Parts: sequence; structure tokens; C-alpha cells
Amino acid sequence: MFNYEKVGAVIVAAGSSIRMGGINKMFALIAGKPVLARVVSAFEAAPSVDSIAVVLNEIDFDRGRNLAATEHWQKVTALVSGGALRQDSVKAGLTNLPDCKWFVIHDGARPLVTVDLIEAGLRAAEATGGAIAAVAVTDTIKEERGGLIVRTHPRTVLRAAQTPQVFRADIIKGAYEQAAGEVTDDASLVESLGHRVGLYLGDYQNIKITTPIDLTYAEILWHRERY
Repeated sequence: MFNYEKVGAVIVAAGSSIRMGGINKMFALIAGKPVLARVVSAFEAAPSVDSIAVVLNEIDFDRGRNLAATEHWQKVTALVSGGALRQDSVKAGLTNLPDCKWFVIHDGARPLVTVDLIEAGLRAAEATGGAIAAVAVTDTIKEERGGLIVRTHPRTVLRAAQTPQVFRADIIKGAYEQAAGEVTDDASLVESLGHRVGLYLGDYQNIKITTPIDLTYAEILWHRERY
């Protein structure tokens, strides 16, 4: 257990669900509970996490507040309106957890995150000040230009990044103060400033809900792991 400095979690749930065919993925149900509730419950149960900021799309704010009351979240100290870009939303979450020394940043669309994955990230981040969950790439990756393959990348050195991504507060806050352009991954921003970021073993079941079929897959995985 990571237990000597205050840890905050930023759950980024302010996306527009544009590839979901009209479904709001944050409030779609997995085994009877909304995706967002599944995510928050894992962070509520993580012993090392002290406080949580949930970053929501402005149109979902009332719905999020009602969910917080229904689920009786104890560690959620801030419900925050997100910005136009992901980095705006992350920065808003960081700002609303001012006393934390470490941050765990997680996509609200990854409802199968586990307590073990959260705690492993905190342990891994101690060495360098930052670490992300990642899994080995199983497909062969082709680089393309103009409809033609220009390079085939060796799978042995490729990893698919996931969240949680964990950083010491001074590193990630400093990185977001200098963010320019669109950033889709917290680690890439930290890397661009010369900081080392470690990898720790993610989980192939820690999928991201992007399309309606992902909801079906997540439901199957949820039941398979728990029954």
C-alpha cells in the first residue's frame, strides 16, 4: 500500500461519446450500474486514494451530481466541469485537488479498472515520478503514408498505453502548465519535457468504451471475472 503522501485521483469523464451512436457512455449500464459508477467504485475502494475529482461534460453535471448522491461516494471531493480538450479537463481536475502530492489520472470510459491496477501504478511511479499502465501490442503495426506501407514496427518493443497514469504532483502540474496543442495522453506531455516515465503491466480487460460493441464486451468481461 502506498501510504505516506496524499493521493488524488482525476477521473476524466467529459467526452462527447461521438462514436456511441447516441448513447452517453458515462451513464450506459454495465451489470446494472453506469460506467462512471463502476470506475469511481474502484477508486473509492483503493486504500491509497484519498480524494477524487470527477470531471464531467457540462451537460452531464446534474446527472453526475445525482449519481454521486445515489452511490454515496465518500472520496469524491469535487465534481468539475471539463473543457473543450482533454488537457483542459485534466487540468481542471488537478486544480480541484490542491493538496495532493501524487495524482492518478484515469479515463472514465475504462470501467473495468481494478484496485490492484491503481495500487500497482502508485508503486511503479515511485522510481521515476511517473508511470503508466500498458500492455504488449498483439497486432502487427504498419505505418502508412498515402495509402502505402512505409514501415512495419517490431511488436516486441511496442506497448499500448492505458490508464491509470500516475505522476508526482509537481511533474504533472508543471507539464499541464506548459501544454500546447492537443494532448490525448498524459504521459506524452510529461515525456516531451524530458521526464522519464515508467511502464507497469496493464490489463487486456481494462478496455476503453468507444463504440456500442465495447459495452457488450465489457458486460461479458465483468460477469466472467466476478462469477
